[in-house]
This record gives sequence, structure tokens and C-alpha cells, in this order.
Amino acid sequence: MHDRTVAQLMAGLRDKSFSSAELTRCFLDRIGALDEQLNSFISVDEEAALAAATAADARLAASDAGALTGIPIAHKDIFCTDGMRTSCGSRMLDNFIPPYDATLIKRFNAEGAVTLGKTNMDEFAMGSSNESSYYGPVRNPWDTNLVPGGSSGGSAAAVAALLAPAATGTDTGGSIRQPAAFCGITGLKPTYGRVSRLGMVAFASSLDQAGPMAHSAQDCALLLNAMAGHDPLDSTSSPEPTEDYTAQLARQIDGLRIGLPKEYFGEGLDNATAGQIDAALKELEALGATLVEVSLPNSHLTIPTYYVIAPAEASTNLSRFDGVRYGHRCADPVDLHDLYTRTREEGFGDEVKRRILVGTYALSAGYYDAYYKKAQQVRRLIKQDFMHCFEQVDIIAGPTTPGPAFALGAKSDDPVSMYLEDVYTLAVNLAGLPGMSVPAGFVDDKPVGLQLIGRHFDESRLLNVAHQYQQATDWHLRRPASIAGGAA
Repeated sequence: MHDRTVAQLMAGLRDKSFSSAELTRCFLDRIGALDEQLNSFISVDEEAALAAATAADARLAASDAGALTGIPIAHKDIFCTDGMRTSCGSRMLDNFIPPYDATLIKRFNAEGAVTLGKTNMDEFAMGSSNESSYYGPVRNPWDTNLVPGGSSGGSAAAVAALLAPAATGTDTGGSIRQPAAFCGITGLKPTYGRVSRLGMVAFASSLDQAGPMAHSAQDCALLLNAMAGHDPLDSTSSPEPTEDYTAQLARQIDGLRIGLPKEYFGEGLDNATAGQIDAALKELEALGATLVEVSLPNSHLTIPTYYVIAPAEASTNLSRFDGVRYGHRCADPVDLHDLYTRTREEGFGDEVKRRILVGTYALSAGYYDAYYKKAQQVRRLIKQDFMHCFEQVDIIAGPTTPGPAFALGAKSDDPVSMYLEDVYTLAVNLAGLPGMSVPAGFVDDKPVGLQLIGRHFDESRLLNVAHQYQQATDWHLRRPASIAGGAA
């Protein structure tokens, strides 16, 4: 059962080939047998998962089931979950048990999905390798000496290792797409505002977006159906109507115009990775698409723009962690200043502290106009570049990352090198666009991803193109040899 897609599991539950309880037990056993070597989960509640599976079986028997009823799902440990620790991969929230569910969790629960547990992540979603977690690094199932990508590396590794059929992640600058590429799975970052942020612990409020991670575009569409929609309790949630994201999957892509930004295929892109991306684009061309060269002239400003805006918003959001109301609190503070200082010194890791310092500096008196305001102005130019491209093409395509996954520890002491891993993904968040990564081959037995970028709220087209590509290729069906063992 563990090697089936979400769509196949849905069919199996409805024709009574197995029960949700049996399915959930299968994945719980695999987590117990295999996750020690991957460290992809922070929290697993077997009792609650099996109780939810039993309730799902009752709904299925009564013909009162949602589309995802009985399907086990893993959630990134950034979504507040009633009664289950929500740590954000940080010591600061190691003891935090929310009294409510995030809207995303509520929607999956309403569908009857089963929560397997909460997946490991870079601390407060700040990282590109899943090495900054308080709970230790996640390892890539394709090679446990490699990083899985970040910050949603735990979700990506869990899906790739068949410890969960699908998972949720969040993407602030590539944190769904980059780990999806490194782990050989499919990941979708929806349009900003498409999925509610209520109960998703904030990193950078104007950039964060939740999305699905699974083996196929079809599975991502099924999950997005449950996740998407307006939330009146979230002021950043869009009222734009949703649709059935599976409805257009089978549509042919004859005549589709695919833009190839020349800036994404130059210096910095690994040659072998470029070869795999070229092969993927030729496959799309064979399916009837037309390839058009386009330009994103301000793309060289993406990294400096992002690393002013995101830390500035992070420094504001993380100021709530002060040891007063919830989370870690230092022992025996002598006064309020000591409480704040030592609580944050003890509770935050190095990468989080680095971004808080950068963000606070950018927002400080005398520097706001020079840094934060200027970055927002450049952000507008980056968005306008995309809008101009979409006057010529239907979607934009290119590499998800400059190369395949790198070794654990290889970039831990070089933040700038680490930041460059997101050079092709950051602009999508700055512009609020939807983007996804699709498995597109291997370099030295390491997966690489093809990135697809669409117009605002055009997730259906991205999923359609990805599905058609996956109907013609089998990269998304490949599985790591390391997961052959364990419970079946």
C-alpha cells in the first residue's frame, strides 16, 4: 500500500481493498522502521492517528466521506495543531501545544484526512538545507549524506521515502519547490493568498504560502482542492473563487507557449542539471508546446531584495517570542530586559538570530528608506518583469535549483552560498505567483527538478502541464533504493 499515489489510495479505500486503519498502520510502521535514519518527523501521535483512521472508516462505510477521507497526511511542523506540539523546528517552541487548529489543518480534518504527525523543518522556516532545526538535520532518502533541501525538508523526505503518501509544506522563497527538487517529488507553491495562513506560524508575512507536496501533479491537485479557499479570518486570504484543480489535468498542451528566461540558463547553472532541464523542455515541446525565449532583466536583484524584505518581516514577527506568554522562558530572569535577552539567546538558533539582526537593522531609523523601502520598490520591478513575460507566454519554465542536493555540512558555514540555492525560486514569492517543481531526471543519481511558473491564480494550468509531462515521463515514479527495507 505504501507505494501507491494518493489517487490510487482513494480508489482502494472506496472499493474496500483496505481500510484507513490498515493504511495508517502501514505508514506508522514505516515511520517507526525507517525514520531514525532520516529524521523527517518531529512528532508522531500513533493513538490519535489510528483514532482518526477508525473515524474515517466509519464515514466511508456510511457513504459520508470527503475526497481525502482516510488518507494519511504529514504536516510541516509550522501549522498549529490542537493538542499536538507545534515547534517550528525551534527550541523556542519546543514546549508549545496550541489550543486550536490552523485553518489548513481544519480543512484536512473536515475532509476526513488522517494526520500522521508533524515533519521536521529548518528553524522557523529559515534555511535551504533543513540543517538549522533544533531537532537535528533531515537526511535525503536518495543519499543520507545529502541534505533534503529546506525549509520543508522533512515533508519532502517523508514523501520521497514513502513514510507518507503526501505532506504539506510552506514556501517563503522556495521552501516547497527546492526540497521537492532535491528529493525527487512534486511540490506546488500556490498564488499568495490562495491558501489560508491562519495558524501557520509566520516567518515573512507577505511571502509565506502553504502548499502540497506529493509524488504527482494529480496528487497535488487533490490536496489543493482541500487546502484552497478564502478564509474570512485571514486578512491576506484571497476571495478569488477556487475550482476543481483536477478538472483540467487531462487537457492537451498543444499550442502552449512556454517562456524560458535567458537569465535562468546562464552562469551559475550546473551543466549537467542544465542538460536535464533541456531534455524536459524538449519533452514538453514534443507534446505540442512552443518554447519562447523571454527575459527577466531584474532577476539579478532578487537575492538582495529578498534578503532585505524577508528578514525585516521576520524580525517583526519573531518579536512575539519573548518568554512572557508562551514558548521557551529563561530561568530566573532578574528583570524584563534580562528575560527578553536570555530567552531569545537560548531559544533561537544562529540562522534565526542572523536574520533578526539583518531585518532589525534594515528597519531601523535612518536605514528604512535606504534598505526596506528600496527593496519594496525593486520588488515591484521584479513583479512587472513577470507580468511583461506573461503578455508573451502562458507559463514560464526553468530549473528549480542551480544543481542537485549538496552534502550535509557543505554550506553550513557559508550563508551566502546557501542563499544562492534559492536564486531561481525567490522571485516567484516576491511577485506572489504560483510555482511548482516537477521531477525531471537525475545528475549523479541525485534528483533535479523542473520549475513551472504561472500567472496569478492559474494553478490549474501549472498542474495540467505538470500532469501531461508526467504522463510522458517516469521520473516521478522513481524511488530511492534506501527505502526498500522497512514495513510494507
